[in-house]
Parts: sequence; C-alpha cells; structure tokens
Amino acid sequence: MTPQTVFEHPLNERVRTFLRLEHLFEKVDYFMPQYDPWATRVAVEALLDIAAVTARSDLKTDIAKELERNLTALGRVARQPEVDPSALERISRDLERALDGITGLGSPIGQSAREDDFLKSVVQRSSIPGGACSFDLPLYHQWLVQSPERRQSRLETWLQDLRPADTAIRLMLSLARGSARPREVTAAGGFFQESLDLQAPAQLVRVTLPGGGALYPEISGHKNRFSIRFMNIEPRGKPTQTPEHIAFRLTCCVF
Repeated sequence: MTPQTVFEHPLNERVRTFLRLEHLFEKVDYFMPQYDPWATRVAVEALLDIAAVTARSDLKTDIAKELERNLTALGRVARQPEVDPSALERISRDLERALDGITGLGSPIGQSAREDDFLKSVVQRSSIPGGACSFDLPLYHQWLVQSPERRQSRLETWLQDLRPADTAIRLMLSLARGSARPREVTAAGGFFQESLDLQAPAQLVRVTLPGGGALYPEISGHKNRFSIRFMNIEPRGKPTQTPEHIAFRLTCCVF
C-alpha cells in the first residue's frame, strides 16, 4: 500500500485548541516511557506547554460543552436505520465517562502542574535560551539522573488532573475524523475552494496526499468556506504554488 500523508486544518478555535493539545499529549506519551534523560526533558517541555494551554479559565467548560454536543448529535444519529445500536451505545458510554471525568475535576485542568514548585523553577529558567542546563538548574539535573521509573512516576503525578482532558479530546477528535467519508477531488492549477453548509458546520478539514512527494497543502478557512493551495517545496527559496491539476482526497468532518 502506498504511504499517505494527512494534513488537517481546524475550522473553529475550539478544535484548533483541541488539536494542539492532542499533539502535545502525544508528544508526552511518546517520550515519557523512554529511559534517556534527554527524552524526559522533551516530555517535561511538552507537559509545560500543556499546562500553559490549559491555563485558559474557560477550557474546562468548552470541553464539557463539546462532549454534551457530541452526545446530542449521537441521539440524532440513533434514529437512522443503518446505525449499529451496540456501537452507538459504546460510544455514548465513552462520552458520558469522559464528561464525568471533566465535571468531576475538583480544580482547573492542569492546576497541579502549574502550581508545582519544581516545575515553576523549570518554567522560569526555560524562558532563557539554554537556561535549563545543569548549572542553572542543578535540582532539575539531579532529578533527570534518577531512575526512569522515578521520573515516569513523577510525570504521571503531574499529568493526573490533565488526563481527563486528554481522554475527552482524543475521543471527540476521533469521532470528528470518522464522521465523514473522504472524497476524490481535483485542485485545478493547484487551487481548490469550497463553501460550507452553515446548517451543519464542519469542524475540521482533512487533506490526504501520497507520502514522500514534494507537495503540501496550505489550508485556510472558517465556518463559511475554506481554500487549499498546493505548494511545491523548492530546493532554494520560498515554496511556490504548483500550476498542475492535483488529485487528492478531501474529508470535511462535520460531527
């Protein structure tokens, strides 16, 4: 099977935040289990980014509202004859558990990480290029040479009140991505534009291209319409829009 590359673009600010957090959680989960202290540094940097993004006071409410909207949407889907009732029930339970996890948090998302004195010292020095090196932060250096198990345990403690948001965001994005089938379309002269149905606003645009090529899409859009320009990576200088007709797979995720 030919490898493919998927490019995504959010069509509202809520999904934009969810995609950023999904990216950061995936980064933490990739580097956290690794034994190398340099990998742990990367995991901590991603954790600090998550703590900064989740400092928004309205994020907890936004996630809860989106979970409730998804549950309402499932209720409408349930009336369609081709729907698998068991699968629908399983997804509904997952959404309800995710909602319980968010509403059951006794504090703002990520508060324990933001208030941790150890992490505060890392944040303060990290604003300086190279500021988190061993002579600037000997405590951090000493912690990084502890056993991988001790480092992972501490990271899990910091992540404890972030995991409900992680679970909810991954679930909602998974539902959005699976809500529509991809279409085969063509960008004439490397350009494609489409208007959106305001009665069923899309959350996310996905563009699928064969992997390994020199083309990539520049996507811009909002709830009314979106446009895609296919750009060539040049050996030198700025990328340029291709003049060729480009066939690609397009998915507009509406759920």
